[in-house]
Amino acid sequence: MMRKMSSFILFPHFIILLFSLSIAADSIYNVQNYGAKSDGKLDSSKAFVSAWTAACASSSPSTIYVPKGSYLLGNAYFYGQACKSNAITIHILGTLVAPSDYNVIGKSGNWIKFERVTGVSIVGGTLDGQGSALWACKNSGKGCPTGTTTLAFYNSNNIAISGLTSLDSQMFHILFDGCHNVKLQGVKVSAPGNSPDTDGIHVQSSSNVTILNSKIGTGDDCISIGPGNSNLWIENIACGPGQGISIGSLGWDMEEAGVQNVTVKTATFTGTQNGVRVKTWARPSNGFVRNVLFQHALMNNVENPIIIDQNYCPNNGNCPQQGSGIKVSDITYQDVHGTSATEVAVKFDCSKTNPCNGITLLDVKLSYKDHPAEALCVNAGGKASGIQQPNSCLQV
Repeated sequence: MMRKMSSFILFPHFIILLFSLSIAADSIYNVQNYGAKSDGKLDSSKAFVSAWTAACASSSPSTIYVPKGSYLLGNAYFYGQACKSNAITIHILGTLVAPSDYNVIGKSGNWIKFERVTGVSIVGGTLDGQGSALWACKNSGKGCPTGTTTLAFYNSNNIAISGLTSLDSQMFHILFDGCHNVKLQGVKVSAPGNSPDTDGIHVQSSSNVTILNSKIGTGDDCISIGPGNSNLWIENIACGPGQGISIGSLGWDMEEAGVQNVTVKTATFTGTQNGVRVKTWARPSNGFVRNVLFQHALMNNVENPIIIDQNYCPNNGNCPQQGSGIKVSDITYQDVHGTSATEVAVKFDCSKTNPCNGITLLDVKLSYKDHPAEALCVNAGGKASGIQQPNSCLQV
């Protein structure tokens, strides 16, 4: 009798388990079931959007599954306003490939775009922007489309990206604008050093963004931090080729939100144009940069290892030549060491109308051709302690 009762008690639990497994299975959306082809030839954009629409309509956590293979995508836009689910994982085993003809998506701004989504995670996969033909067009001086950002998130919350590779974007590789609570880890970005405007990760108007354990090589900034950002944590980054990790450019607009509470920790720069940089236009603005820590940075043959440039004007065209209105304060450089590719390894070229203040140098050791490098300060105030090679030029 006891054995029969035990079997009876276990039976409902077995039914519940089967039901749970059924629900779990129903929450996986394989893009191939919606018509995606893994041959890299047929445009699978509609299939991906259809899979998103189905996952979005689910009230339970959902996974969009992209099997191995190559998937050609035109513009693919994913909107979250109507989503019931706030936990959608996109698990990519394959490669998403942009059209080889840059005119197909080159004027659209974004190749893969998420807007007003919450709780989206991207795991694994490769995004191939096939940007080389557009770069060649730009470098030749011909009339070309501006190009498109590979992966963009707008006005979105609770975003996680891990193990993703982005190759050869036409323009920016990964962009966050108006996003909150974002975490990227184990991301790889790769484009040649001569590829124009191919920033690795660009963040603006966002907060609580963490970027960890990533390797970035581009023709522009490895990481660029635009206006309106707060509470950014960037750690364990390998940068090169590229133009370094940059706050800016800032100050083009008179009314502009500031940048504050930024930590860049344990970064290696190899053969880059800059190491850690703040760049602002020399024109009036009410913006600011404050409470920034650059800590444990290794420079390997970097042209400008430490630089604040408040007379930023790329290519020296139509330079404003005014005083930058951006107020730069409370910037700390701690344990920055390695080699400079130029004689001036520390350059603080601050605003003539708003001098930098509160700059702190703690243990800086940079050499140029086996000799101590030089420092150059204009309108820059602060303090230095510990090892100082080159000697500090800050106004106390």
